Amino acid sequence: MSETAAFPVIQTERLVLREIVERDAEQILAMHGDPELMRWFGTDPLKDLAAARALVKRFASWRLDENPGARWGIQVREQPGLLGTCGLFRWDRNWRKCMIGYELATHAQKQGFMRETLTAVMTWGFAQMALNRIEAMVHPDNLGSLKLLRQLGFVDEGCLRQVGYWGGRYHDMLQLSLLRSEWPAANTD
Repeated sequence: MSETAAFPVIQTERLVLREIVERDAEQILAMHGDPELMRWFGTDPLKDLAAARALVKRFASWRLDENPGARWGIQVREQPGLLGTCGLFRWDRNWRKCMIGYELATHAQKQGFMRETLTAVMTWGFAQMALNRIEAMVHPDNLGSLKLLRQLGFVDEGCLRQVGYWGGRYHDMLQLSLLRSEWPAANTD
């Protein structure tokens, strides 16, 4: 991924996963400014539109970093607006691994959108980034996310004690991973 390469748009049965752009800042603020939704994200909620615009720029900068990645906006086909975001980041090309992170607006949860998104993004990552491993760090109380990742084949690797800090306190995080050999869609060559 580089500055000159076109952003990798991914289409699924119901969704378009596309670049997050400046016009999405208000919706990013609605999600990333929601304390309930952000309780698992690993950062304090955004306070204003300027912070949301800065986050949009940070997501765009991942494509230029030494350890790049991509953050997709999740949109229902033929409908304006974002349901959430999903990203592959901290790409270590030498070790062929990266992290995955995501969030989904409260109104869009429990409809299979994140499963559809993760399936498409991970398939793309194994194929286009030549990944061998995708890692996820999840708060132990984020039962919905843990359930989804485990259903998709992620394996628990352990607890990272007090590795996170947001909301004025330290948080443990569970480390999970998925290997290329465990992802059927990556092995259809």
